[in-house]
Amino acid sequence: MKKKKGGLAVRIIPLGGLEQIGMNMTVFEYGDSMIIVDCGLAFPSEEMPGIDLVIPDITYVKQNEKRLKGIFITHGHEDHIGALPYVLTQLSVPVTVYATLLTVGIVEKKFEEHPVGPNVEMKVVCYGDTIKAGDFSVEFIRTNHSISDSAALAIFSPAGVIVHTGDFKIDYTPVFGDTADLQRFAELGSQGVLAMLCDSTNAVRPGFTSSERTVGRTLDALFSENRDHRIIVATFASNVDRVQQIINSAHRYGRRVAVEGRSMVNIIGTAIELGRISIPEGVLVDLDALKNYPENQTVIITTGSQGESMAALSRMAASSHKKVTILPGDVVIISATPIPGNEKAVYKVINELSRKGAKVIFQDTHVSGHACQEEIKLMYSLVRPKFALPVHGEYRHLMAQAAIVEALGIPKENIPIMSCGDVLELTQESAKIVNKVTHGAVLVDGLGVGDVGNIVLRERQNLALDGIIVVVMTLEKETNALLAGPDMISRGFVYIRDSENYLDEIQEVLDDAVYECMEQKKMDWSHLKNTIRDRMSDYIWKTMRRSPMILPIIMEVE
Repeated sequence: MKKKKGGLAVRIIPLGGLEQIGMNMTVFEYGDSMIIVDCGLAFPSEEMPGIDLVIPDITYVKQNEKRLKGIFITHGHEDHIGALPYVLTQLSVPVTVYATLLTVGIVEKKFEEHPVGPNVEMKVVCYGDTIKAGDFSVEFIRTNHSISDSAALAIFSPAGVIVHTGDFKIDYTPVFGDTADLQRFAELGSQGVLAMLCDSTNAVRPGFTSSERTVGRTLDALFSENRDHRIIVATFASNVDRVQQIINSAHRYGRRVAVEGRSMVNIIGTAIELGRISIPEGVLVDLDALKNYPENQTVIITTGSQGESMAALSRMAASSHKKVTILPGDVVIISATPIPGNEKAVYKVINELSRKGAKVIFQDTHVSGHACQEEIKLMYSLVRPKFALPVHGEYRHLMAQAAIVEALGIPKENIPIMSCGDVLELTQESAKIVNKVTHGAVLVDGLGVGDVGNIVLRERQNLALDGIIVVVMTLEKETNALLAGPDMISRGFVYIRDSENYLDEIQEVLDDAVYECMEQKKMDWSHLKNTIRDRMSDYIWKTMRRSPMILPIIMEVE
């Protein structure tokens, strides 16, 4: 690593997780060494029909993969681990992934569904362990979040120490494990920290985030108030501590518990195997076994708290679940807050459940896993970094944290607001954005990764909005004489039985366009298709103000 004017430099390159919630992935570089922190996905928006997942563009990582010394994961949430199978299969070099016990267990379960090959090694790290990775050394520090075994990272480099908080909050009464290791953060702060990347998700909220145990008290009260009814609780599959408290309340009130939803079953199974959840004997039963107990002695813990269309709760609400039917009097507790953008889907599920006679409880049954303003202040006061780097949040969250940090006395010029793809160069004297690398969102649709781009998305949106008209015709090979057609097939455009006269009008426009082209001495297929599209599109827009996709298909026979 050559010396620059400002001294030794470390580079930080976020590839996801900024100006958005999800897809967290950050590259750190020094000399010939590169490490990655987190490798998450985001879920598709309504403007992405048919898309299953969104992952970061790792073009830059692939171009520099020989310098990669390891991937370090802060915790086991999908927005931090979900892209791992897709990213690792794109790399041709051996890669070691470092994480704490539960995180490794969840990732390995994910690899069973999405194999990554022999080049990948998973290593369990304990709090306090330091991993040597080229020019970097990375220490795992205990924090609290909404999933067990969450960690912050202290990244040591010749240019200085960088602290990455991961997702965190300060919980003095965690459900599982100990409180965050504030002493270690203070020690690092007294030794000198160059920069801190800090969770910004709740930077707009004043005060402190409530302890996870407060939800337990609320759940106890709800179980007590609804002793005569079946209870269904929807929460995040990865919120193991929340599941623990639901099970505690169920056991306290003599209920049997069944877990439904593939991701919920997988994560809870992993947590049980690794001792990260404690379930009294006889409390957990198979979903099919619930019929052997009175309904008021049962609890179902399920996925679907975000209104996902294929999640278990959504299928229950739509009466399409094979094993669970919502009955009048059922109590459904949604123990989660909608992720921004999911509100409409969540309220749709609530309406469907209410229509079936269920009592839906949506308030006061969730606390965040992210630090509010006072906890952010505490973390900065302990670590005392020279440079503050707000991460993990939309732009308004990043700016809110910047305002907090500036009020604590860190100069505004030491609080750079990064965007995905920015190359931030850090020295003891300065923090400057010096370049931009390839970045963006790669769309995953089924087994296809990256094969759906903006053009295909626009076509899908067009199909969803205005439908499609397929024009089919057959020409003779030698003479281009019209042998059959042109015939129209429409889907999603108009209801055919109620629009026969209008379709006849469009057919006349189509016939005129075809015959006009046929009369030309030298007919060009490309010209024929374009003429058909143009004439039909123009007529439909003038008469209906719609823009269906028009797809001419010309078949040739001898």
